[in-house]
Amino acid sequence: MVLLVDGHPYHYEMENLCRVFLPYEEIKTVYEAPEALPETQTTVYTGLRRQGGEVQLFVRLHMGGRVLEDSRVFPESILQMDKEAERLMAVMLFELFAERCGHRPQWGILTGVRPIKLLRRLCGQMGRERAIGHFTSGFLVTPEKTRLSVVTMDNEQKILSKSRPESYSLYISIPFCPTRCAYCSFVSQSVDKAIRLMPEYVSLLCRELEHTAKVAGELGLRLESVYIGGGTPTTLSPEQLRTLLDTLCTHFPVSSCREFTVEAGRPDTITPERLQALKEFGVTRISINPQTMNDEILERIGRRHTTAQTVSAFELSRKMGFDNINMDLIVGLPGDTVGGYRSTLEHVLGLDPESVTVHTLALKRSSRLNQSGRDGFDPDAAAAAQMLDDTAKSLFSSGYEPYYLYRQSRMVGNLENTGWAKPGCYSDYNVYIMDETHTILACGAGAVSKVKDPYSDTLRRIFNFKFPYEYVSRHEEMIARKEQVKELYELFRK
Repeated sequence: MVLLVDGHPYHYEMENLCRVFLPYEEIKTVYEAPEALPETQTTVYTGLRRQGGEVQLFVRLHMGGRVLEDSRVFPESILQMDKEAERLMAVMLFELFAERCGHRPQWGILTGVRPIKLLRRLCGQMGRERAIGHFTSGFLVTPEKTRLSVVTMDNEQKILSKSRPESYSLYISIPFCPTRCAYCSFVSQSVDKAIRLMPEYVSLLCRELEHTAKVAGELGLRLESVYIGGGTPTTLSPEQLRTLLDTLCTHFPVSSCREFTVEAGRPDTITPERLQALKEFGVTRISINPQTMNDEILERIGRRHTTAQTVSAFELSRKMGFDNINMDLIVGLPGDTVGGYRSTLEHVLGLDPESVTVHTLALKRSSRLNQSGRDGFDPDAAAAAQMLDDTAKSLFSSGYEPYYLYRQSRMVGNLENTGWAKPGCYSDYNVYIMDETHTILACGAGAVSKVKDPYSDTLRRIFNFKFPYEYVSRHEEMIARKEQVKELYELFRK
């Protein structure tokens, strides 16, 4: 499709809104009208003109042989209001798409990753009741998603209130997996291909951790939570895990932080030896991620484990004393149905984990599922929405609460990912990273440190190299980048 942007700077938001309705279309954005386009070509025109103290907004949609358009006049003062003209144009375009496509996405015109953060900001600006009303009427979010957002925001606040100006959290990346899932776009290497890199990677990661601990100590920062993710951290051998954890606990005050999570992830990598290593070094929370409890779907998406292995890994973890276990599920997987997903959810709730994180399938450009033309898979947005509705009903009735929520591009149905937990079992790290509350220092390949000014909304990112081989071969540059953390804090504290 072609998106024509005329007289305004809102191209990014207009592109994202087009993807809400046409997630698999390639979008070409232009700033001058092409001389001619095929009649079958989907085109969107968005325009802004100023005249005599007024602003006129235009939108036009040419799709499937039909043309829909709208134009409205507003006072020029809307240009002085934070993103108001952009919001109004998005509402106009949303209504055209909704009429043409015959459905209204539940998150309305919102396309950003952090809707809860937006709602919290609106509450600060407008007051709670007005903000909640504006979320529905101004951004076209459905009443159901608005209620979910409000409950999540209130639960998040229980964690956010613990953060202090000197607080930070630590993320450690283990970018290796037993296999690459069909839907995955993360920079992770399968163990079969990367096993030679792993010993040197762990050694250099320990070196980066030592240097990062020194930087945090010199700045007088206070460690709140630790999260080891990936990838699949339990692809490391028990000995490699012990080396990593020993370095971590030697150089960071892990024993005094409130949460220490390891994303054990794949059930087929969870062994007594690995769990014993995690237990010895004080890990307080682990994640076991089945994604589905249907073996045929697991095989289709490229995961080698089985439902029986998931149950076995969970029972083993309980036996070894882990009393805070999360389980990840995905709605909208190829071959899944509403009934099949209900069976998965019932199976997981029967295990009684402390938290369940429910993701919506996102078909990222670099994923194998997307690059292979989706292998005949046609994502069913209505089914995915029903799965999430069933999730909310089941988890609420089972005593779980939504405590963090985020969204991604190219999600089936333009839906959301939500973390649910029993009271007292929320993951602090998940809330802090989603709200961008305080600094996250990140180590390892593909990791991104987010250095937050404690006294404003300013946030600066420091990127590590994406690929393990780059991380290994250019490690000195990686170490040097951590010095930027001190430089940023010096600026913040002036």
